[in-house]
Amino acid sequence: MNHTSSPMAERTIAVAAAEVQSRDLSRRLVLSATVQPLQTVRLAAQTRGIVQQLHVEVGDQVEQGDPLLSLDQAEQGAELARAEAVLEQAKLAYQRQAELYSRQLTSSAEYQAQAAELRVAESEFVLWQTRVAFGTIVAPRAAVVSQRWVELGESIREQDPLLELTDMSQLVVHLGVSELDVAHLTVGQQVEVKLDALPQHPITGQIRRVFPTAELSSRFITVEVALPGTAYQQGIRPGYLARVNLTIDAREQALAIPVSALISSDESSDDENQYVMLIKDDRLLRQAVTTGVQRGQWLEITSGIEAGDVVLAAQASDMNEGQRVRIVGWRG
Repeated sequence: MNHTSSPMAERTIAVAAAEVQSRDLSRRLVLSATVQPLQTVRLAAQTRGIVQQLHVEVGDQVEQGDPLLSLDQAEQGAELARAEAVLEQAKLAYQRQAELYSRQLTSSAEYQAQAAELRVAESEFVLWQTRVAFGTIVAPRAAVVSQRWVELGESIREQDPLLELTDMSQLVVHLGVSELDVAHLTVGQQVEVKLDALPQHPITGQIRRVFPTAELSSRFITVEVALPGTAYQQGIRPGYLARVNLTIDAREQALAIPVSALISSDESSDDENQYVMLIKDDRLLRQAVTTGVQRGQWLEITSGIEAGDVVLAAQASDMNEGQRVRIVGWRG
């Protein structure tokens, strides 16, 4: 007697299914750091004197060559006047010696000695001219005055700090990135930046450079992210806290299934022993697959199935190929 069950008596099992779709399985890393200027210039006194004039306040925008402050240079000015007088005398003496030498009325040694005295007088004059010039501090570049350490009438000496100028046209963020993650970052890569001070206005930054060495203690490598050139005009200031969203492993269009849909035929979990149960015509069909990365509850499939395929989403290992099923729920 044939005991095979008839199709009408075949059991249909209610299952949950998932449609194979492209998902963003990129790994993202959010790091925070302080906004800082790319370039800051600190100006120090190159001569002694008393602050006679202050031309700028903190926050002022200056252009290259603008005067910033002036020192009382009375002493240096007097020395310059003396050096100028000595130079004039040396020039006249040299001219007399040159004329006598041309007429062979003086020796070559006397002529050369007077020429040397002229060069010494010229050097002395240039020296004091330079020292007087040190009394006026000018901006070496276009920038914003971010610090001022002197006041009107204050006496200063050589190397005393005077002013700090900050170039606001290029603001950056320095991030400490793990040595395991930095290999996935490239110069020129765009990143999203959010400022705690301006939470409603995220901006797009760009990786400007990756430092060549890691910190010995933390094993972190510094990654410099440049903010847009208009960041300062948008209200972003050095010292603000920035949170940078880095894409470490970009997989924006990865075919994915729920992790629970994957079946491994043994504990080795090699690609050849991994498969899913496709649902076609209300029946289960075993299909070998190759897997990629896992992000949370989703698993990347690199080969074996296509977008639009429907797979058994749960309790897949308890089902058999050819089993008749009825989809009652969807995952994802």
